[in-house]
Amino acid sequence: MIFLLILDLLGLLCAGLYLLSMKAGRGPRGGFYSKLSGYHYAHRGVHAIQAGIPENSIRAFRLAANNGYGAELDVRLSRDGNLVVMHDESLKRTTGANASVSAVTAQVLSQLTLEGTREKVPFLEDVLPLFAGKTPLLIELKPENGNHEELTQKVTALLQRYPDLNYMIESFDPRVLLWLKKNCPEVIRGQLAENYFKDESCTLKWPLRFALTNLMCNILTKPDFVAYKYEDRDCLAPNLCKKVWGPQFFWWVVYSQEEAEPLLADRDFIIFEGFAAK
Repeated sequence: MIFLLILDLLGLLCAGLYLLSMKAGRGPRGGFYSKLSGYHYAHRGVHAIQAGIPENSIRAFRLAANNGYGAELDVRLSRDGNLVVMHDESLKRTTGANASVSAVTAQVLSQLTLEGTREKVPFLEDVLPLFAGKTPLLIELKPENGNHEELTQKVTALLQRYPDLNYMIESFDPRVLLWLKKNCPEVIRGQLAENYFKDESCTLKWPLRFALTNLMCNILTKPDFVAYKYEDRDCLAPNLCKKVWGPQFFWWVVYSQEEAEPLLADRDFIIFEGFAAK
């Protein structure tokens, strides 16, 4: 009887610690909702390669801003420390070059074109003016080889030059959020996540997969929002986190208005692709 009671108490303790670990959100502050709500965020800009508009291109971002959408984009560091707007670390898929972003210089990158078009690989400083004074940006930082501090520092320094730009910073890497929490607490920060056990390309060890899938770094990083993979929306962690702690939620990637409607009705934000979100 005592043994069973101890097991019950241990179970309750573990459940409580699990729930506490995903604590997130500091509540609306600094005009969070007024500046960023009411927008849908175009995944890597409004792109359609069949129309000659590649992802993460200046043309895709201009279309997003001109049509009243916010935009999500990805930022990496080149070998010489420039801020490159590119999703993949490998340049093969988008440019055909057999190299990685972090291994080449800005000069090399500036000579590459995207997906067989004339669109050049953009740098972050090329994109920001398109959105300044217009629609907001959702900026994903993609560290590589331990450069999370340098990447985050350089991005935030550049963003300070655009006081009329509304933006948020997100990352899968909790170290980015920790740096922001310590050095730029005024920046709205978000934790990207998914079910890492379903991701066949994931090389993380089991404990880290479990922690990140279950948003267990939130207790340290205190994200203002969580951006979770839409396909993994039935996972326990995002639903518990949202219900108990109440941070703003984003869902990525939403591919139809039909998928979007219940999310929008729940006041979530969507990162969309392939349709004209309403």
